[in-house]
Amino acid sequence: MIETNLTITRRKFLAGAAAFAAGYSLARGGLGAEERTHARRAIPSSGEKIPVIGMGTSRTFDAGTNRAALDELAGVVRAFFDGGGTVIDSSPMYGTSEAVVGKLLEETGTKKSVFAATKVWIDGRDAGIGQMRRSMELIGVSVMDLMQIHNLRDWQAHLPVLRDWKRQGTIRYIGITTSHGRSHDELEKIMRSEQLDFVQFSYSIEERAAEERLLPLAADRGIAVLINRPFQRGDMFRKVKGTPLPGWSAEFDCASWGQFFLKFVVSHPAVTCAIPASSSARHMGDNMGAGFGRMPDAAMRARMLKFYEAL
Repeated sequence: MIETNLTITRRKFLAGAAAFAAGYSLARGGLGAEERTHARRAIPSSGEKIPVIGMGTSRTFDAGTNRAALDELAGVVRAFFDGGGTVIDSSPMYGTSEAVVGKLLEETGTKKSVFAATKVWIDGRDAGIGQMRRSMELIGVSVMDLMQIHNLRDWQAHLPVLRDWKRQGTIRYIGITTSHGRSHDELEKIMRSEQLDFVQFSYSIEERAAEERLLPLAADRGIAVLINRPFQRGDMFRKVKGTPLPGWSAEFDCASWGQFFLKFVVSHPAVTCAIPASSSARHMGDNMGAGFGRMPDAAMRARMLKFYEAL
């Protein structure tokens, strides 16, 4: 592992470490030895297992060269890997996020542990090839773990290239994404007609349209599922503000509303990994706690939904 050369003030380091420890220990306190490992799900096309909580970078890692912001995000990266995470998802659409991810993986010495995922987001085959090569340079990987077609953009042009690159070993898995409900019909058609390793779409206790067709179809077709916007960009926290967690949430080792929301998502049998985004080490530590301990079963998921809908 590469030693870090990142300079962080003692105050920032201690604050970040304490914030992570608080969320992490809450999640793991009292768990049996077999429950102290981050839960993993298999990628159907290969059997490889990845942690159920990953990290998105939309709106959070577009820090450019701002050193103060980079120092804060270094704490987020540390909390993520310390909590058992590996999957980091980015995109050229997210400003400087790919470059920031690459820089911080290098500075924090975590590059060897990452499952790197990004996207192609441009029209045209040749432009897509150039963009994907640039993404790999920015993130600093010679092999991309997962390359996805972002929001279905010009997917007919890009998918053959992704398949060629997978055969050549330049990328390990291929996928396609959407964050728009209006695109679900087209995504469903692609999932039925094309061979994919991954799909990515939005799903949460607040927005459950994916339960109707996309999640069952992914299970039937053997496609891994990444979930974006599991918090609906923070709207769900505003809804529960001032509301205490129900006491029965301890039955599935839940210590916060963030873990409540994430455990609802990743306990769905068709979900492989949720990728919440955060620019806070404390919040990231809490998010990672959702990957530990017991998960809600079908009856508990129904109870969670009933409680949330009554708020």
